[in-house]
Amino acid sequence: MSNMSLTILCVILLAAGCTRTPPAPEQDTPAPAAAAKQPPASALETPPPMPSNGQADANVPAFADKVWRVVSSTGVEPGTTYAFLADGTLVIENPIGNPPGYGKWRYQDGKLSIEEEGIAYPTDILHMDGNRLELRSHNPGGTLDIILEHVPGATLPEAP
Repeated sequence: MSNMSLTILCVILLAAGCTRTPPAPEQDTPAPAAAAKQPPASALETPPPMPSNGQADANVPAFADKVWRVVSSTGVEPGTTYAFLADGTLVIENPIGNPPGYGKWRYQDGKLSIEEEGIAYPTDILHMDGNRLELRSHNPGGTLDIILEHVPGATLPEAP
């Protein structure tokens, strides 16, 4: 066989080997451990669960320990600021200088809960990136939509 024929045969065999699909696993063969631990695709699209209050660490959600200013809302005055402190304290300051309001927040198992005046209610995160946070609160008075923007360089308030 000539060198040219041998080269062509090697290329064909390599190409055939690269396109071959592996055989399907037999019914009684257990799945490899790595495949069994792989999260579903939907879990990869949502933020991972974060620690509850008092467990601040490197897994604190991206919106925590930043000052956010209300851009628009169905019930909160624009200019009001929100700070979700990593220890679970929520500090709300209105733009006219009244004393701040304090509440609590918790982000666990992919769900945000906000507590104000002793009442906890679920809050959906509709959108979150480094500069924008869109929330929908399901509080006792009804649904409240809030669009906030990050205030770069703002000093975090202190917990009471």
